[in-house]
Amino acid sequence: MVKMESTEEQDRKLVLEFCHLLEKSKQLFNGLRDLPQYGHRQWQAYFGRTFDVYTKLWKFQQQHRMVLDSKYGLKRWQIGEIASKIGQLYYHYYLRTSETNYLNEAYQFYAAIRGRAYYSRAAKEDRPDLMVKKLRYYARFIVVCLLLKKMKLVRELVTELEKQIQDYEPEDHLEWSLVLEEIKGFIKAEAAVAVLHADSNPIILSHRLSPLTTPPCERSPHMTLSLQEILIVGSACEQAKFSELTMDMFRMLQTLEREPTESATNPLSMSHGLHGHDASPAASRIPPYGVPGSKGYLENGRHYRDNPHKYLLYKPSISQLLVFLASGFKELPLGGALLLYMSADGCFSTTKHPEDYGYELGGLATSVKRDSVDGGGLSCRGKSYKENHCLYPGDLYPFTRRPMFIIIDSDNSFVFQHIPRYFGQPLVVLMSPQDVPPAFQADVQHHGSLFTLFLHSPLTALCYICNVGDVPIHHWERCQTYVDRFITEASRLVTRCRIDEIEQGIGFIDSSYVQFFGDDFLRTLILRFVFCDVVLRLHRGFRGRHMRPRCEPQLPANELLEHPSLSHIIFQLASALDVRGHFSEGPECD
Repeated sequence: MVKMESTEEQDRKLVLEFCHLLEKSKQLFNGLRDLPQYGHRQWQAYFGRTFDVYTKLWKFQQQHRMVLDSKYGLKRWQIGEIASKIGQLYYHYYLRTSETNYLNEAYQFYAAIRGRAYYSRAAKEDRPDLMVKKLRYYARFIVVCLLLKKMKLVRELVTELEKQIQDYEPEDHLEWSLVLEEIKGFIKAEAAVAVLHADSNPIILSHRLSPLTTPPCERSPHMTLSLQEILIVGSACEQAKFSELTMDMFRMLQTLEREPTESATNPLSMSHGLHGHDASPAASRIPPYGVPGSKGYLENGRHYRDNPHKYLLYKPSISQLLVFLASGFKELPLGGALLLYMSADGCFSTTKHPEDYGYELGGLATSVKRDSVDGGGLSCRGKSYKENHCLYPGDLYPFTRRPMFIIIDSDNSFVFQHIPRYFGQPLVVLMSPQDVPPAFQADVQHHGSLFTLFLHSPLTALCYICNVGDVPIHHWERCQTYVDRFITEASRLVTRCRIDEIEQGIGFIDSSYVQFFGDDFLRTLILRFVFCDVVLRLHRGFRGRHMRPRCEPQLPANELLEHPSLSHIIFQLASALDVRGHFSEGPECD
């Protein structure tokens, strides 16, 4: 009898301990939304405590599942809810640190929820809020799979989500139907060019930076800067989006990340002693890149990162945009550079004789309502004051006190070419074409900018403007060798320009480019910009200066942008794709 009472008391304590951990985890998780989204030190410790409690909670339910099943009435959807929260933690930690390995961790937990069917009986619980949680889980899992380019799984999840919406018909059925259409539209827009297996099934390629895709570089002592802080802003009104991520933002964030490394340890572990039926993610495992919030995550007192830290802002107010810019500026270490990428509709000025290039040429619309956009851009006609929700070139002047790399993708991008270097710091501005041929205007407006596509995947962009809708994989790989050859040659020419300038005083290239050129990401962007400029200059459909990109400081024409060796490679690539007719006359290619 004593032994039985002792066992019951022990079980009661286990249930109380589980309830305590569950309540504590919910409190900490709910507190995450109150943390500032900018800065590093303010939220690091809180995330660490939250991860610690969820790790204990997950291990506790694994070790004591039989007792919790019988004494607490633990249901599978409750286990799924804990796993979902851990997945959300990892995803938000990825957003705050830009480390793609944490994206893999989020995927492991979300995949386990689906694989173990934790939410399979949610509809039978007669709890509407539980079905809403299930639908939100699907939406979050789709976002993670999109970012990891698991497109086959994305399509399966979209089908399952659609069936759940149809079968359950939630109160906000219309809103969920809109979410579903948004996802489908995003997937369709993302597939600009299909790369096909021999059996005609599409292959999903990653365009994150890897050792194989990092452009070569002849190093010099002048290449002193590294990209540390990034602000990616998406404010284009008509562009495909999902979960506050426009297509341009989606492509650019991948361009500025390294390919994630798989965890060295097995992501799933059998729950020993728990009926032998429930393989679950092992929250107790330690990833080789550090546990969030742990001391090992700090290296020499600084945050250890493979990728530069970035902020993602969807249609921010001008005050939000400036606050996040100031935060990135403040966080820059010595030798660090700040990158601002902005995809937005133009805000146009009607000033006939501008005297202040900082504010009288217009700028970029930030948080604007759809019906306030006329003809693709905001106008200040008849007004003597400036548009409030507009980022002007002059707004960026204070931030040029530190090394700054700016990418503007807009139909009013050229107004940013006049930013002065008051403080003598390295400054580069890459500006998109302000116009595209009529045949591409509708698609580009919805499916994402052509300029950003060139920076993301140069070969995809070239295929797109030559109306090549699909390419067999063996042919794609052959064409990619021409792109690689172009990038290698362009890198050599940039370095050569600098050497010639020093030795002979010719072939001038601004020192800003040289200082940025040592960073893998910035070098990639500069060289892909060169590719874009050369391709559009040679393409028959892109006539007029407004249909070509610009940069400030200007890159040398004869020694780089119009160099015969680069043009020759483009002609060879065009011949390989059988689209030579799209390009202007040039030498015959082998």
